[in-house]
Amino acid sequence: MADDVVYNRIAVLRAERGISRRRLADALGVHYQTVGYLERGEYSPSLHLALKIAEHFEVPVEVVFSTKPFPRIGT
Repeated sequence: MADDVVYNRIAVLRAERGISRRRLADALGVHYQTVGYLERGEYSPSLHLALKIAEHFEVPVEVVFSTKPFPRIGT
């Protein structure tokens, strides 16, 4: 269902911090392809993984994930 889509800013946060998918995956204990699936919205994280991602970037979970599309930056 379209209602089940979880939007995220993982790629933006990674780019801002200069972190590769592999490095983020290693820090989270997941396969690097999982990070790609998450970024493309092909996979929704478990609550535990979502919290670990937010903790890794040192931001609240709602900064990383949303049930609504994030507004585009700079428009």
